[in-house]
Amino acid sequence: MEKRVKSIAAIIGGGYDDFWKCKKRYRVVKGGKASKKSTTTALWIIANMMKPQYAAANTLVVRKVFTTHRESTFAQLGRAIAMLGVSHLWRKSVSPLEMTFLPTGQKILFRGMDDPLKLASVTVAKGYLCWVWIEEAFEILSEDDFDKLDLSAPRGTVPAPLFKQTTLTFNPWRDTHWLKRRFFDREREDTLAMTTNYLCNEFIDDTDRALYDDMKLHAPRKYDVAGLGNWGVSEGLVFENWEIAAFDRNAITKEKPWQWKHIFGLDYGYTNDPTAFIAAVVNPIEKRLYVYDEHYAVHMLNTDIASMIIRKGYQKERIRADSAEPKSNDDLRRLGIGRVQPAAKGADSIVNGIALLQEYRIIVHPGCKNTAAEISAYCWQQDKAGHLQNVPEDRDNHLMDALRYAMEDVRTFRPPVEKPRAAVQSRTGVTAEMMRGNWA
Repeated sequence: MEKRVKSIAAIIGGGYDDFWKCKKRYRVVKGGKASKKSTTTALWIIANMMKPQYAAANTLVVRKVFTTHRESTFAQLGRAIAMLGVSHLWRKSVSPLEMTFLPTGQKILFRGMDDPLKLASVTVAKGYLCWVWIEEAFEILSEDDFDKLDLSAPRGTVPAPLFKQTTLTFNPWRDTHWLKRRFFDREREDTLAMTTNYLCNEFIDDTDRALYDDMKLHAPRKYDVAGLGNWGVSEGLVFENWEIAAFDRNAITKEKPWQWKHIFGLDYGYTNDPTAFIAAVVNPIEKRLYVYDEHYAVHMLNTDIASMIIRKGYQKERIRADSAEPKSNDDLRRLGIGRVQPAAKGADSIVNGIALLQEYRIIVHPGCKNTAAEISAYCWQQDKAGHLQNVPEDRDNHLMDALRYAMEDVRTFRPPVEKPRAAVQSRTGVTAEMMRGNWA
């Protein structure tokens, strides 16, 4: 068996030496597509369970939804068995879903986070439950759910040379996920945290590499996540057509000023949700939108909101605000923000608002950090099978809602392509206050 284990290097290739040798409590691997993370983990499990010194080790494989195992982890482990040429030593069962190493009776069990009772009661007939593999760990949105699993499996004391270890593999996700804070933001003595990508996969061919080269050129944000394995969302994003770039608002609107309109949106919050205010300038002819100002804070009273808007110099502008807060809108008018208007509500208002924004190239000023954070993680909901739904996730979307509200004033703004003979400044959307303001 040792000879077989040593030959695995030729099967795996490079990039995973530390992973393979690690005996720390946690191995946490985020990686882009084709980074070998799942293949390597599956090979490690099969190879190590067959080592004589680990003849009492059993493995639990976990995904958020149990039914996704059969086409993912179960298939991946079956492929690892075949790659090592040991199919005759393993029995695979689909009811129950498990794998058995025939010489010793060791088991690989499969469970889902959607059935916590089964997770809490996982036991093995022979040996010890030593190793846990959590695949697509980013799907576990609650750190508390992970802690419950972590305290129940593996559990108890295991005799040497056995050791307890949980391996988490996942595609990189938004940088607000608990996985980043817990395992990547600081070094932990009990953790190997690593990032891998397709560049360490010597087994992909030239056609695959050409796809990544094309992604790097034409979809750099997606390449950063799906290609290089950096934090972010690569699939299911609501907005792909955006970037962060410094710009001069005066310079942008100076040419053909009659085509530009300034828009403003406000989404109310207080304790848990922030109040979100956004300002942008839009050109519906060229389909460009520049976000140049924002405000994002909790515990703001209506007097605070009014003071903030006045301080920024936007008190005379039309501001589209959340229509679910008519009392707050009335308060702002009383406090000097006279052109606050309620945003449209309705069954299709969210989807229609998003569809309108998707027509535009969105440029976010570097100073608008909260807008950049929200738009980079704003994605569609997924069902249990991972299929995208035509409804965005309702979290961390306060500035996105405010921007949707603001865009209502663009629907009726139809500037001419060429300069009108008697262009009136009030019809351009550029006010004297804004022209004199402190522009980014």
